Amino acid sequence: MKAVQFAAHGDRDVIEYGEFPDPEPAADEVLVDVKAGALNHLDVWTRRGLPGIDLEMPHVPGSDAAGVVEAVGDDVARFEPGDRVAVSAGVSCGTCEFCRDGEESLCVSFRIIGEHLPGVHSELAAVPADNLVPVPAGVEWEVAGSVSLVFQTAWRMLHTRADIEAGERVLVLGASGGVGHAAVQIADHAGCEVFATASTEEKLSHAAACGADHVIDYEADDFAAEVASLTGRRGVDVVVDHVGAATYPDSLQALAKGGRLVTCGATTGPNPGAGLNRIFWNQLSVLGSTMATPGEVDDVLELVWDGTFEPRIRETLPMSEAARAHELLENREGFGKVVVIPDSER
Repeated sequence: MKAVQFAAHGDRDVIEYGEFPDPEPAADEVLVDVKAGALNHLDVWTRRGLPGIDLEMPHVPGSDAAGVVEAVGDDVARFEPGDRVAVSAGVSCGTCEFCRDGEESLCVSFRIIGEHLPGVHSELAAVPADNLVPVPAGVEWEVAGSVSLVFQTAWRMLHTRADIEAGERVLVLGASGGVGHAAVQIADHAGCEVFATASTEEKLSHAAACGADHVIDYEADDFAAEVASLTGRRGVDVVVDHVGAATYPDSLQALAKGGRLVTCGATTGPNPGAGLNRIFWNQLSVLGSTMATPGEVDDVLELVWDGTFEPRIRETLPMSEAARAHELLENREGFGKVVVIPDSER
């Protein structure tokens, strides 16, 4: 088969699209004929190299994909050849105290397909059956292959960790990205008043189309000051911040007393000042969140499959142009997801 791959960490020039050994599914795995996949910022970080993660090279990246079941392992009963499926990338052990309590994303050995394990940006992929969800007929492959990681992440952040309620005010930073544009839709669907930041008029317009009630150009304006102005200096109840060091102080400042900051990433750096004085005085909560449980995945994807939530796709490229796909993410070009399709499918 052909696969996106890199043999060393580095810039985009390490990415290749070429021959790779066909995967052999284990007894608990499913062989998927991949029809479409999508990139996440995680793919960029994995390519550059992450501390503490020693990958077997060459490495196939990609955490999002969808396709048709080609074959199933001997122990697989949930799927059969011909089924339409999408990948949910979080891999848990199933036996630790957290898994047994239904909190698989807290698993002590939690790993992510495409980051710690071989990914799915290839013509064929062997995926544990537990990491696949059915895709209804009629759902386009570009949609099925691009939603799982960002929508499950945003769903758990808002509903499970931040426990949002109708009528609350929610600020979503970086609303033009995958997690951001999913979070805007989820908060809007929950009946919240949604504030969203982005960097261009086009991105701000897209955020509004996703459900944002107020949009803020973070390059032109201080978003914390804008939130204060828009809320009569009260602030918002929840901030969704996956940006990290560059925005964390202003995210705390934008919160109302008793507010919650929920984070799933730190693209600009993981170590801002703690802001403990503001946290204890305003009785704020800072909440971490990673991926989602299988039940949470099912809940949010049902709302994608029925059209309630709609992934925005900024561009669709052949997998042979994976380097360009990475460039789109790194340069923050456009709004929404970047989809890649095996060249043989185009």
